[in-house]
Amino acid sequence: MSETKWDRLQNAMSASGVSIKDVADAAGVAQSSLFRALNGSTKAPRPETVDKLEAAFIALATAKMNEFRQALSLYGYNPIRNRNEEMASHMSAMNKTRKYFGTDGIRGRANSFPMTAEVAYRVGMAAGKMFMSDSDRRHLVVIGKDTRLSGYMIEPALVAGFTSVGMDVRLFGPLPTPGVAMMTRSMRADLGVMISASHNGFADNGIKLFGPDGYKLSDEVELAIEARMDGNILEGIAEAHKLGRVQRVDDAQWRYVEIAKATFPRHLTLAGLRVVVDCANGAAYKVAPLALYELGAEVFPIGVAPDGININEKCGSTQPQAMAQKVRELRADIGIALDGDADRVVICDEHGNLVDGDQIMAIIAGSLARKGLLKGGGLVATVMSNLGLERFMAKQGLALERTKVGDRYVMERMREGGFNIGGEQSGHVILSDYATTGDGLIAALQVLAERVETGKPMSELGKQFSTVPQLLKNVKYSGSSPMERDEVKAAIKAGEERLNGSGRVLVRASGTEPLIRVMAEGDDAGLVKAVVEEIAGVMAG
Repeated sequence: MSETKWDRLQNAMSASGVSIKDVADAAGVAQSSLFRALNGSTKAPRPETVDKLEAAFIALATAKMNEFRQALSLYGYNPIRNRNEEMASHMSAMNKTRKYFGTDGIRGRANSFPMTAEVAYRVGMAAGKMFMSDSDRRHLVVIGKDTRLSGYMIEPALVAGFTSVGMDVRLFGPLPTPGVAMMTRSMRADLGVMISASHNGFADNGIKLFGPDGYKLSDEVELAIEARMDGNILEGIAEAHKLGRVQRVDDAQWRYVEIAKATFPRHLTLAGLRVVVDCANGAAYKVAPLALYELGAEVFPIGVAPDGININEKCGSTQPQAMAQKVRELRADIGIALDGDADRVVICDEHGNLVDGDQIMAIIAGSLARKGLLKGGGLVATVMSNLGLERFMAKQGLALERTKVGDRYVMERMREGGFNIGGEQSGHVILSDYATTGDGLIAALQVLAERVETGKPMSELGKQFSTVPQLLKNVKYSGSSPMERDEVKAAIKAGEERLNGSGRVLVRASGTEPLIRVMAEGDDAGLVKAVVEEIAGVMAG
């Protein structure tokens, strides 16, 4: 008699050291019925129950693997062995336990591991199977993308994976990342997917996953998906008559426009304002100009002619010079620059001077506080946010809580502490009253509302606080991380001592590139520069 899945699962639990009790609790299965099945007094659990137990076991076993791998990483051993050894050697200590997922989904050069059609197909099968319940209802996944050429390769591969396990698919076409998160929840989908590499160039692409609540998946769930991707991926595929079906959602962009507009105060209008909006030739190239126009603004759009390879090219939030130039040229009141998937924003005033994410958060937080609408007693930012923002919040009796870099970690802390605003200096601004992830358009609309309500020009509004001199330098490396060398550790410690409480030093590895980011800030710009150059010099030496 051939071995059943239940037999294999029993053997795996016994060999792994994962407690059967923990597996039952995690799967929501009564322990008593499970133990009766184990000792042979009842038949094996139903197939759908075994599927739930399998998913719970994979998640728990993966968590144990993660603990061991972290221990190996601390020891200095890289446990990853895959076809891209160079990539593995460049991964940060945090990512050495992860083969596919990085700090923000899966990302890489299109048609190279891990951003291949094969990997996308496996993601669809593994994630689809994990988010399907035992019920006989049709399960649904929604998929949006930006304007990259490689989206035409990744999208059908994902669709093939999802439909092969029996999930129905709805395709949005180009739509901002926050729009996909919103629509996942709005359409009661089991899973949401965004195909985008955000602010990266066209040659890269990525896959971001959202749960049915519209929030990005946790590290634990991503690791469980990885385990399924590298397991028997064909196990549990749908029978021929239960394959998923695919439809396009033609009004997805217009739905998002209405959602975004609804965040702008009803008693206000943008009439009389001249607004330049740079859509980075990306996902918001239709929705952002339309939303601003329908709220009354005179709109001058740029970066709205995507051709598959010009996304983020000399435009958008990472290269806002085009926006600033257009504002000066047209004598506009404000400039708004989004990135390729429109989850981040940078603004400029009427003179073309840039307003970054820290100032944007200060504007919105101050407005919410005055109206008694600020939750959590402050805001959440990352370790990269300027010390000036922290001092600004403190003067108002408000807190600034810091997390590691990544909007998903900002969101996690916001949910834990009940905050309704958080974000990053780079322009990811999360307003949890409206969205479950960063939304560049919605953040810009809140700034515009404050601009209209106060009547202050953007040049005044954009200077909520004086920034503390801050310098960031990227140090490229190959092989092992230079952060582990004794002389580098000594240089970092010396830099901290030189700033002597008047500033801070932050040295961290990039989660996506072989780079060490060396940052320092303090009241003395000359000292800050000297500290950064000294640490970077030792690191590069």
